[in-house]
Amino acid sequence: MIEKEDPIISEEEAAQYDRQIRLWGLDAQKRLRGSRVLLAGLGGLGAEVAKNLILAGVKGLTLLDHEQVSEESCRAQFLVPVSARGENRAQASLERAQNLNPMVEVHADQDRIESKPDDFFLQFDAVCLTGCSRDLMVRVDQLCSQHNIKVFCGDIYGYYGYMFCNLGQEYHYVEEKLKVVKPSSGSNDGPEAKKAKVDPNETTMVKKTATFCGLKEALEVDWTSEKAKAGLKRTPVDYFMLHVLLKFRTDKGRDPDPQSFAEDGRLLKQIRDDVLEALSLSRDLLNDDFISFCFSEMSPVCAVVGGVFGQEVVKALSQRDSPHRNFFFFDGRKGNGVVDYFGPN
Repeated sequence: MIEKEDPIISEEEAAQYDRQIRLWGLDAQKRLRGSRVLLAGLGGLGAEVAKNLILAGVKGLTLLDHEQVSEESCRAQFLVPVSARGENRAQASLERAQNLNPMVEVHADQDRIESKPDDFFLQFDAVCLTGCSRDLMVRVDQLCSQHNIKVFCGDIYGYYGYMFCNLGQEYHYVEEKLKVVKPSSGSNDGPEAKKAKVDPNETTMVKKTATFCGLKEALEVDWTSEKAKAGLKRTPVDYFMLHVLLKFRTDKGRDPDPQSFAEDGRLLKQIRDDVLEALSLSRDLLNDDFISFCFSEMSPVCAVVGGVFGQEVVKALSQRDSPHRNFFFFDGRKGNGVVDYFGPN
């Protein structure tokens, strides 16, 4: 990793980030301001994450994408102009992204992420992966874990979305808690007066540590073990659907396409059966209904998942507040959306 400078907040930046500094403190904003982030994949979810990180005030953001702007990109992605069809997505997103906050260094990289050597990832404090294959995400996650670099993965599949984060074996953060006031030793007003009380007008910062597992471990749970069987009912079906959709991406080199709905729908059923059989689980665990709702990126789902994704990156870089461990799932079919959490640890 590159040596980090001691970040300094200028008067102009203090004015720009005044609300955030009041919310999570100057030290947290300094840590955020000294962080460089890689964002791979400039689809609808990538655009939302980019917006949130740029507005939060990271030091630098690199947009990495080799894909070209398509008609679907224009529908789900607000950083690319409609006139940019056929252009590289990262480059086409650069101008609008930079205009969100001139104080952030925003760069575009048109290379394929698969072609990047290991050293490329080591210059960042956090790596965010969208639209990537399972093998690539596992490779980058394992590499970054060895160098204490935070990793976030996520995608949108129609009404569904997810985020995974790995902040390392020993992630330190602080959490604001209401201050507990101990009674004076000379109090003689009965047992109630001797109990510790919470002062709603005063808070204190509590240092905490969390442990995260890697993506490979999170995806390779042994569901025949007694521990896993006991936790099966608490595991959202979205976790198993993610296995199916990642396998589809590996096999086809793309995500389910609305233009080939019938063919892709049949393939998704077959992959569902194969995946659940390989996991020693019943295929009834994931019924056929999911197939009708997992095509394309939907802007409202991108906004919700991108908001959580960006928030978690900001929290991790600023080391402020309790992080998610390890998965966040969103199902847009359930009214206003239902959030599920799952993590092997």
